[in-house]
Amino acid sequence: MKQAFLRFERTATTAAMITACAMLALAAFLGVFQIFMRFVLAEPAEWTEVIIRFSLIWMVFLGIPAAFRQGAMVSVDVLYRWSPPKIKRVLDFVVCAAALLLIAVIIWWGWDYANRGSVQTMIGLEGVSMFWAYLAMPVGGLFCVLGIVGNLLDPQRMELETAQ
Repeated sequence: MKQAFLRFERTATTAAMITACAMLALAAFLGVFQIFMRFVLAEPAEWTEVIIRFSLIWMVFLGIPAAFRQGAMVSVDVLYRWSPPKIKRVLDFVVCAAALLLIAVIIWWGWDYANRGSVQTMIGLEGVSMFWAYLAMPVGGLFCVLGIVGNLLDPQRMELETAQ
């Protein structure tokens, strides 16, 4: 069961990270496109700015699960290094519980915010609801839950191994 969950988590976190990278590439491409349109053709494309902004938001919320999975997001390095092995595992559970509580708040309020924003439209893209932009919070949060539990079941602590 544990291995099946970790396989599913690895696939989901990889998919989230690939999507986050695609969002960064989209933002970079649209930024260059906007510069070309504005300064070369003197015809700015206003719609690119809003898509850049929201692709960066999606990039962040889909990139965070990888940081949680690697143990690089929520860490208590000094306590972890000074603790005996039994206390380290307790510390793992405490950090996991705190992170899950934070993510639960983000999912709850993110979903509420997305629903409230569904009546708004994006400036520059009047036909698109703000729901799709705000949906990044609960979707990213769900991926984070997988990464947090995955890190609890199979700790990686990338930041501790590379710290001096």
